[in-house]
Amino acid sequence: MQLEDLATEVLQQARRLGASAGDVLIAVGEAFSAGVRLGEVEKVHNAREKRMGIRLFVGHSSAITSTANFTREALSAFVEETVGLAKATAADECSGLPNAEDLARNFPDLDLSDSTASLTSEDKIALAREAEAAALSADTRITNSEGAEFTNSYREVLYANSLGFIGRYDTSSFSLSVVPVASQNGAMQRDYWYSAHRKLTGLEPAAVVGKKAAERAVRRLGAKRVKTQAAPVVFDAEMAASLLRHWAGAVSGSALYRKTSFLLDKLGEQIATAGVSIDDDARIPSALGSKPFDGEGLPTRRTPVVEDGVLTSYLLDTYSARKLGLRSTGSASRSFADAPVAGPTNFFLRPGDTSPEEIIRSVRSGLYVTELSGFGVNPVTGDYSRGAVGLWIENGELAYPVEEITIAGNLLEMFQHIEALGNDLKLRGTIAAPTLKIARMTIAGD
Repeated sequence: MQLEDLATEVLQQARRLGASAGDVLIAVGEAFSAGVRLGEVEKVHNAREKRMGIRLFVGHSSAITSTANFTREALSAFVEETVGLAKATAADECSGLPNAEDLARNFPDLDLSDSTASLTSEDKIALAREAEAAALSADTRITNSEGAEFTNSYREVLYANSLGFIGRYDTSSFSLSVVPVASQNGAMQRDYWYSAHRKLTGLEPAAVVGKKAAERAVRRLGAKRVKTQAAPVVFDAEMAASLLRHWAGAVSGSALYRKTSFLLDKLGEQIATAGVSIDDDARIPSALGSKPFDGEGLPTRRTPVVEDGVLTSYLLDTYSARKLGLRSTGSASRSFADAPVAGPTNFFLRPGDTSPEEIIRSVRSGLYVTELSGFGVNPVTGDYSRGAVGLWIENGELAYPVEEITIAGNLLEMFQHIEALGNDLKLRGTIAAPTLKIARMTIAGD
């Protein structure tokens, strides 16, 4: 049965059994992963996938269930059980489908699937081997490896609801990563590098991934602690993106109506330094977070979240928008067994016009952060404290590696004291940022 017909039949049966409304999410596809270590294959996983999630309403009561069994008999029992669960659930006046007039009417082609990639399993394993071999041969101090991995997936996604909406799109993804180990004078350090893209041709070459991972591991050799002090902190692009993840959580609807966000009630306020702008854009062609419609069938869009330091929008799904008395931003993200929640798509800090090298040269004495650890972030207050690894900057140059230190501040204050934004923004994931410099943070060491 075609997926559209399958979804329609499920919704029709639900209606006959007493459901007042409902929606269906279906995904079918395949996923592959291969891991190698020191040239030997350690794991290969190749699977075909199919999954269905349904959300059914009886008035303002609802239930959500999922299954991987698409036989008629199993689906019939599945729908009947879900209707029964919905009837037994407490009502919530904010629950329900979006308004019919708000649903997407057209679906732009965002070029989300690579139909030209045709690699065998052996080809994929060879790419992982090549990346690891490049790391091992890049420097004599690279003496071991925690492995390299290649993954890819293809998916056909369909969403339908009882308001007559049916939409579908195809996606693919590819990634390649390697984790080498460097040693010197009995001390060892590890680091990593990866590349990810919707298209196989969008991946960095395996040799480049391996070499970059090796360089990152070697530069950590000889790391030491620094004295406790307040100093400028430069976050490389990867670590700046990790800062932005906390902002993505703080502007999501569920955090706001639960009052667990440090950005609660701050719409229209200056919450970052002038020049800081953050977008969420689901319409970027071939980007990893792009999609033509959201998890409730609403059209996706570009949402400016922060403009020149001013908080201009939250990210909302239908439920959180109703709870907050606002309108959905088409930001619903949906899994098979859970209700839609607002979440980022391609969430990024707009770049500046300064190179990372110039930003480093602007620091007389401070920290260049390349790795963070720990979970010391309070989403309610924005208080921030995490373990850090990086390189110490002296007189505008990267002087020596540092580790076993902690950096602390407050996310609002940190973004109100951004002194420079790099020109090196790359959408390597769904959340991205350029290199950025914060005027001063507490660095705890010796």
